[in-house]
Amino acid sequence: MKQTQTHNQKPPQRYGMAIDLDKCTGCGACMVACSAENNVPFKEDETNKLLSITWMKVFRITNGREFPHAEVCYLPRPCQHCAGQHEGHSPCVSVCPATATDYSAQTGIVSQIYTRCFGCRYCMGACPYHARYFNWWDPVWPVGMEKSLSPNVSPRMRGVVEKCSFCFHRYQLARDKAYAEDKREVGEAEYQTACAQACPAGAIVFGDLNNPEHAVSRIAQPDRHDHYKSQNPRAFRLLERLGTNTKVYYLSDREWVRKAGDNYLADENPSASTPPKEHA
Repeated sequence: MKQTQTHNQKPPQRYGMAIDLDKCTGCGACMVACSAENNVPFKEDETNKLLSITWMKVFRITNGREFPHAEVCYLPRPCQHCAGQHEGHSPCVSVCPATATDYSAQTGIVSQIYTRCFGCRYCMGACPYHARYFNWWDPVWPVGMEKSLSPNVSPRMRGVVEKCSFCFHRYQLARDKAYAEDKREVGEAEYQTACAQACPAGAIVFGDLNNPEHAVSRIAQPDRHDHYKSQNPRAFRLLERLGTNTKVYYLSDREWVRKAGDNYLADENPSASTPPKEHA
Protein backbone atom coordinates (compact mmCIF):
# COMPACT_ATOMS: atom_id res chain seq x y z
CA MET A 1 0.00 0.00 0.00
CA LYS A 2 1.40 3.38 -0.99
CA GLN A 3 2.29 5.58 1.94
CA THR A 4 1.41 9.27 1.88
CA GLN A 5 3.01 12.07 3.82
CA THR A 6 1.14 14.62 5.85
CA HIS A 7 2.16 18.23 5.43
CA ASN A 8 3.85 18.07 8.84
CA GLN A 9 6.14 15.23 7.82
CA LYS A 10 9.47 15.99 6.19
CA PRO A 11 10.83 13.81 3.38
CA PRO A 12 13.95 11.76 4.17
CA GLN A 13 17.28 13.36 3.50
CA ARG A 14 18.62 13.06 -0.03
CA TYR A 15 22.21 14.21 -0.16
CA GLY A 16 23.57 15.26 -3.52
CA MET A 17 25.77 17.66 -5.45
CA ALA A 18 25.46 20.45 -7.95
CA ILE A 19 28.65 20.96 -9.97
CA ASP A 20 28.92 24.08 -12.12
CA LEU A 21 31.09 23.12 -15.08
CA ASP A 22 31.39 26.74 -16.18
CA LYS A 23 33.25 27.43 -12.92
CA CYS A 24 35.45 24.33 -12.84
CA THR A 25 39.05 25.06 -13.86
CA GLY A 26 40.23 21.44 -13.82
CA CYS A 27 42.76 22.15 -11.06
CA GLY A 28 42.28 18.73 -9.47
CA ALA A 29 41.99 20.02 -5.89
CA CYS A 30 38.85 17.90 -5.44
CA MET A 31 40.77 14.77 -6.44
CA VAL A 32 43.59 15.47 -3.98
CA ALA A 33 41.18 16.33 -1.15
CA CYS A 34 39.17 13.17 -1.79
CA SER A 35 42.24 10.94 -1.75
CA ALA A 36 43.62 12.52 1.42
CA GLU A 37 40.29 12.44 3.26
CA ASN A 38 39.40 8.85 2.40
CA ASN A 39 42.82 7.16 2.52
CA VAL A 40 42.65 6.30 -1.15
CA PRO A 41 45.68 4.10 -1.92
CA PHE A 42 48.19 4.97 -4.60
CA LYS A 43 51.20 3.36 -6.23
CA GLU A 44 54.71 4.61 -6.78
CA ASP A 45 53.97 4.84 -10.51
CA GLU A 46 50.56 6.36 -11.14
CA THR A 47 50.99 6.73 -14.91
CA ASN A 48 48.87 3.64 -15.65
CA LYS A 49 45.41 5.09 -15.07
CA LEU A 50 43.74 1.76 -15.81
CA LEU A 51 45.11 0.42 -12.54
CA SER A 52 45.02 3.57 -10.40
CA ILE A 53 42.20 4.38 -8.00
CA THR A 54 40.56 7.80 -8.11
CA TRP A 55 37.20 8.15 -6.38
CA MET A 56 36.84 11.66 -7.80
CA LYS A 57 38.08 11.91 -11.37
CA VAL A 58 38.19 15.07 -13.51
CA PHE A 59 37.60 14.49 -17.21
CA ARG A 60 38.57 16.93 -19.97
CA ILE A 61 36.06 17.20 -22.80
CA THR A 62 36.02 19.44 -25.86
CA ASN A 63 33.50 20.56 -28.46
CA GLY A 64 35.59 18.93 -31.18
CA ARG A 65 36.10 22.14 -33.14
CA GLU A 66 39.32 23.78 -34.27
CA PHE A 67 40.79 27.10 -33.12
CA PRO A 68 39.44 29.73 -32.68
CA HIS A 69 36.15 27.95 -32.01
CA ALA A 70 37.60 25.24 -29.77
CA GLU A 71 36.23 25.06 -26.23
CA VAL A 72 37.28 22.94 -23.26
CA CYS A 73 35.23 21.79 -20.28
CA TYR A 74 36.40 19.96 -17.17
CA LEU A 75 33.95 17.51 -15.66
CA PRO A 76 34.49 16.15 -12.12
CA ARG A 77 32.93 12.71 -11.74
CA PRO A 78 32.36 11.23 -8.28
CA CYS A 79 30.03 8.29 -7.69
CA GLN A 80 26.64 9.49 -8.90
CA HIS A 81 24.78 7.73 -6.05
CA CYS A 82 21.98 6.49 -8.29
CA ALA A 83 18.52 5.89 -6.90
CA GLY A 84 17.05 4.16 -9.95
CA GLN A 85 13.57 4.51 -11.37
CA HIS A 86 12.25 2.84 -8.23
CA GLU A 87 13.93 4.42 -5.23
CA GLY A 88 16.83 2.31 -3.99
CA HIS A 89 17.21 0.20 -7.14
CA SER A 90 20.67 1.44 -8.07
CA PRO A 91 22.40 -0.56 -10.84
CA CYS A 92 25.24 -1.62 -8.53
CA VAL A 93 23.01 -2.44 -5.57
CA SER A 94 20.76 -4.61 -7.71
CA VAL A 95 23.56 -6.90 -8.89
CA CYS A 96 25.71 -7.33 -5.76
CA PRO A 97 25.38 -10.95 -4.55
CA ALA A 98 26.94 -10.18 -1.15
CA THR A 99 24.97 -7.03 -0.25
CA ALA A 100 28.35 -5.32 -0.06
CA THR A 101 26.82 -2.20 -1.56
CA ASP A 102 23.60 -0.83 -0.19
CA TYR A 103 21.22 2.11 -0.58
CA SER A 104 20.35 4.23 2.43
CA ALA A 105 16.73 5.34 2.43
CA GLN A 106 17.63 7.82 5.18
CA THR A 107 20.34 9.70 3.28
CA GLY A 108 20.10 8.52 -0.33
CA ILE A 109 23.77 7.52 -0.23
CA VAL A 110 24.98 4.33 -1.92
CA SER A 111 27.37 2.73 0.54
CA GLN A 112 30.19 0.25 0.10
CA ILE A 113 30.76 -2.31 2.86
CA TYR A 114 34.28 -3.57 2.28
CA THR A 115 34.19 -6.48 4.74
CA ARG A 116 31.36 -8.05 2.73
CA CYS A 117 32.92 -7.57 -0.69
CA PHE A 118 34.63 -10.62 -2.19
CA GLY A 119 35.67 -8.94 -5.42
CA CYS A 120 33.30 -10.38 -8.01
CA ARG A 121 33.14 -6.91 -9.63
CA TYR A 122 29.54 -7.28 -10.83
CA CYS A 123 28.95 -3.74 -9.53
CA MET A 124 31.73 -2.41 -11.73
CA GLY A 125 30.10 -3.94 -14.78
CA ALA A 126 26.71 -2.53 -13.81
CA CYS A 127 27.91 1.03 -13.12
CA PRO A 128 27.43 3.14 -16.27
CA TYR A 129 29.73 5.86 -14.90
CA HIS A 130 32.91 3.80 -14.27
CA ALA A 131 32.88 5.21 -10.74
CA ARG A 132 33.97 1.98 -9.04
CA TYR A 133 37.52 0.72 -8.72
CA PHE A 134 38.97 -2.68 -7.90
CA ASN A 135 41.87 -2.69 -5.46
CA TRP A 136 44.45 -5.06 -6.91
CA TRP A 137 47.06 -4.50 -4.21
CA ASP A 138 47.25 -3.94 -0.48
CA PRO A 139 47.97 -0.25 0.16
CA VAL A 140 51.61 0.59 0.88
CA TRP A 141 52.22 4.06 2.27
CA PRO A 142 55.54 5.94 2.09
CA VAL A 143 57.45 5.96 5.37
CA GLY A 144 55.82 8.41 7.76
CA MET A 145 52.67 8.94 5.70
CA GLU A 146 50.76 6.36 7.72
CA LYS A 147 50.76 8.92 10.53
CA SER A 148 48.69 11.31 8.43
CA LEU A 149 45.95 8.86 7.46
CA SER A 150 42.41 9.70 8.49
CA PRO A 151 41.40 7.71 11.60
CA ASN A 152 37.75 7.85 10.53
CA VAL A 153 38.15 5.87 7.31
CA SER A 154 39.36 2.28 7.15
CA PRO A 155 42.09 1.59 4.54
CA ARG A 156 40.88 -1.07 2.13
CA MET A 157 42.56 -4.39 1.62
CA ARG A 158 43.28 -5.83 -1.82
CA GLY A 159 40.52 -7.76 -3.58
CA VAL A 160 37.65 -5.35 -2.89
CA VAL A 161 35.83 -2.68 -4.86
CA GLU A 162 35.81 0.87 -3.55
CA LYS A 163 34.21 4.17 -4.54
CA CYS A 164 33.14 7.65 -3.45
CA SER A 165 30.96 7.60 -0.33
CA PHE A 166 30.05 11.32 -0.18
CA CYS A 167 32.42 11.30 2.83
CA PHE A 168 29.79 9.40 4.80
CA HIS A 169 32.02 9.27 7.86
CA ARG A 170 31.61 13.02 8.09
CA TYR A 171 27.86 12.59 8.18
CA GLN A 172 28.20 10.08 11.01
CA LEU A 173 30.38 12.48 13.01
CA ALA A 174 27.98 15.38 12.38
CA ARG A 175 24.98 13.24 13.33
CA ASP A 176 26.63 12.17 16.60
CA LYS A 177 27.48 15.78 17.38
CA ALA A 178 23.92 16.91 16.66
CA TYR A 179 22.57 14.16 18.91
CA ALA A 180 24.93 15.19 21.71
CA GLU A 181 23.76 18.80 21.34
CA ASP A 182 20.11 17.68 21.35
CA LYS A 183 19.52 18.76 17.75
CA ARG A 184 17.04 17.01 15.50
CA GLU A 185 18.84 17.67 12.23
CA VAL A 186 22.35 17.94 10.83
CA GLY A 187 22.99 21.47 9.60
CA GLU A 188 24.03 22.19 6.03
CA ALA A 189 27.47 23.48 7.03
CA GLU A 190 27.98 20.64 9.53
CA TYR A 191 28.16 17.98 6.82
CA GLN A 192 30.17 18.81 3.70
CA THR A 193 32.27 16.56 1.49
CA ALA A 194 36.03 17.09 1.22
CA CYS A 195 35.81 17.89 -2.50
CA ALA A 196 33.17 20.58 -1.97
CA GLN A 197 35.24 22.23 0.75
CA ALA A 198 38.46 22.08 -1.28
CA CYS A 199 37.16 23.46 -4.58
CA PRO A 200 38.79 26.92 -4.93
CA ALA A 201 36.29 28.00 -7.60
CA GLY A 202 33.22 27.07 -5.56
CA ALA A 203 32.06 24.85 -8.41
CA ILE A 204 30.88 22.00 -6.14
CA VAL A 205 27.87 22.55 -3.88
CA PHE A 206 26.76 19.77 -1.53
CA GLY A 207 23.72 19.33 0.67
CA ASP A 208 20.23 17.89 1.07
CA LEU A 209 18.26 17.96 -2.18
CA ASN A 210 15.03 17.52 -0.22
CA ASN A 211 15.69 20.58 1.93
CA PRO A 212 14.63 23.78 0.09
CA GLU A 213 16.83 25.82 2.43
CA HIS A 214 20.00 24.10 1.22
CA ALA A 215 21.90 25.75 -1.62
CA VAL A 216 22.12 22.53 -3.62
CA SER A 217 18.33 22.22 -3.65
CA ARG A 218 17.89 25.79 -4.84
CA ILE A 219 20.45 25.26 -7.59
CA ALA A 220 19.37 21.81 -8.82
CA GLN A 221 15.63 22.49 -8.41
CA PRO A 222 14.75 18.76 -8.39
CA ASP A 223 11.16 17.76 -9.13
CA ARG A 224 10.28 15.22 -6.44
CA HIS A 225 7.23 14.13 -8.44
CA ASP A 226 9.20 13.30 -11.60
CA HIS A 227 12.21 11.23 -10.53
CA TYR A 228 14.00 14.35 -9.27
CA LYS A 229 14.59 15.73 -12.74
CA SER A 230 15.99 19.24 -12.58
CA GLN A 231 13.78 22.19 -13.39
CA ASN A 232 16.84 24.40 -13.87
CA PRO A 233 17.45 24.88 -17.63
CA ARG A 234 21.21 24.96 -16.99
CA ALA A 235 21.23 21.62 -15.18
CA PHE A 236 21.55 18.05 -16.42
CA ARG A 237 22.52 14.64 -15.10
CA LEU A 238 24.95 12.24 -16.75
CA LEU A 239 23.24 9.71 -19.03
CA GLU A 240 19.86 10.68 -17.60
CA ARG A 241 18.04 8.70 -20.26
CA LEU A 242 19.21 5.50 -18.52
CA GLY A 243 16.84 6.23 -15.66
CA THR A 244 19.53 5.92 -13.00
CA ASN A 245 18.09 8.96 -11.17
CA THR A 246 21.45 10.21 -9.95
CA LYS A 247 22.06 12.75 -7.18
CA VAL A 248 24.84 14.67 -8.93
CA TYR A 249 23.62 17.55 -11.07
CA TYR A 250 25.84 19.38 -13.54
CA LEU A 251 25.29 22.92 -14.73
CA SER A 252 26.46 24.72 -17.87
CA ASP A 253 25.29 27.50 -20.15
CA ARG A 254 26.94 25.73 -23.07
CA GLU A 255 24.60 23.53 -25.08
CA TRP A 256 27.38 21.26 -26.36
CA VAL A 257 28.34 20.45 -22.76
CA ARG A 258 24.78 19.50 -21.88
CA LYS A 259 24.57 17.35 -25.01
CA ALA A 260 27.82 15.59 -24.13
CA GLY A 261 26.53 14.88 -20.64
CA ASP A 262 23.67 12.75 -21.88
CA ASN A 263 25.29 11.63 -25.14
CA TYR A 264 22.62 13.18 -27.33
CA LEU A 265 22.40 12.37 -31.00
CA ALA A 266 22.86 15.15 -33.53
CA ASP A 267 19.12 15.67 -34.12
CA GLU A 268 18.07 15.68 -30.46
CA ASN A 269 17.37 18.72 -28.31
CA PRO A 270 18.73 18.59 -24.75
CA SER A 271 16.57 21.54 -23.72
CA ALA A 272 13.33 19.66 -24.38
CA SER A 273 11.17 19.19 -21.31
CA THR A 274 10.32 15.61 -22.24
CA PRO A 275 12.89 12.80 -22.41
CA PRO A 276 14.24 12.11 -25.91
CA LYS A 277 12.60 9.30 -27.82
CA GLU A 278 14.37 6.01 -28.22
CA HIS A 279 15.90 5.40 -31.62
CA ALA A 280 15.70 2.01 -33.20
